[in-house]
Amino acid sequence: MALIVQKYGGTSVANPERIKSLAARVARYKALGHQIVVVVSAMSGETNRLIALAKEIMPDPDPRELDVMVATGEQVTIGMTALALMELGIKAKSYTGSQVKILTDNAHTKARILSIDEHNIKQDLDDGYVVVVAGFQGVDADGNITTLGRGGSDTTGVALAAALKADECQIYTDVDGVYTTDPRVVPEARRLDKITFEEMLELASQGSKVLQIRSVEFAGKYKVKLRVLSSFEEEGDGTLITFEEENTMEQPVISGIAFNRDEAKITVLGVPDKPGIAYQILGPVAEANVDVDMIIQNTGADGTTDFTFTVHKNEMNKALSILRDKVQGHIGAREINGDDKIAKVSIVGVGMRSHVGIASQMFRTLAEEGINIQMISTSEIKIAVVVDEKYLELAVRVLHKAFELEAA
Repeated sequence: MALIVQKYGGTSVANPERIKSLAARVARYKALGHQIVVVVSAMSGETNRLIALAKEIMPDPDPRELDVMVATGEQVTIGMTALALMELGIKAKSYTGSQVKILTDNAHTKARILSIDEHNIKQDLDDGYVVVVAGFQGVDADGNITTLGRGGSDTTGVALAAALKADECQIYTDVDGVYTTDPRVVPEARRLDKITFEEMLELASQGSKVLQIRSVEFAGKYKVKLRVLSSFEEEGDGTLITFEEENTMEQPVISGIAFNRDEAKITVLGVPDKPGIAYQILGPVAEANVDVDMIIQNTGADGTTDFTFTVHKNEMNKALSILRDKVQGHIGAREINGDDKIAKVSIVGVGMRSHVGIASQMFRTLAEEGINIQMISTSEIKIAVVVDEKYLELAVRVLHKAFELEAA
């Protein structure tokens, strides 16, 4: 018998029929003697609907009241899920985040989990219940409802698994595992049986949409085994996300290719090449809560430097405005421009630690297709490049082939 936390996303609870299917799956696990905690998201599209309603009242909604509104989406789903289980003759009990006492900080709409009181859940499991918990939400020290931000239900599932010391946290979604890349771009993409936390974290941070980054970080920190499965298929082992030391066979050099269409590039030209210039450029950007990703700096013979960095595409104009208003005249930059017609492509694999020539193979492959590299960023297990967005899918396809990722 195992204690399993199962998290179901919005597409998995999109309507009553999907919820009944979820309940039938849980019933099968329960029949095998497992203790089950189910974490559910709001129905597909419901959170967006609630946010849109709030904006009809107030264009920039108060964060506390917005959390009160959007948290109701999961409250509906937990009740429906518990009812569906009861209809199958299974003892079930639902909890909101505040009823569990998922304690968070008070950063409304993007709160972080501080602790979980697992006592009541453990008692219910011992009494034979399936416990259904609302994902995405918690409560702060003052009793205010909080939400964890987009994808927060994944984080709830992993956090509960850590608190309960679950044997496994299963993430059910609309795909049957983690693939070498997006099958919509490369039909030959292959589902991975296993992948390390490090690799999954890099893939998620570089654009893979299978798992939310914070949930992978949480799982790695607390050593929670994750498994990605499809709620639309009855059979299948999905992809196990585990620890590198548990994989006894030598890792493949490259495990996957991620890409991101949502970045923009900003270049600050002709600034003095002196200590502190990077802070003078990026400091005001950071103060405006604009996240910066890749950064490069090129020094010229004339004593000036060009400074380039990437931000989310939606924040490019905000960052440009800050730089032109607060930075350009102060540091004497010759020109500041932005480009939102770029894309980032990344290759990821723990095997890169023990193999040489990976970067040159990547660059040669892109060069042979006439794809120019605008920026490069590396880590121990990742190489990311920025290219013109029109070459994105071609770059992913040729790299997938070059590193033989379609091979089993």
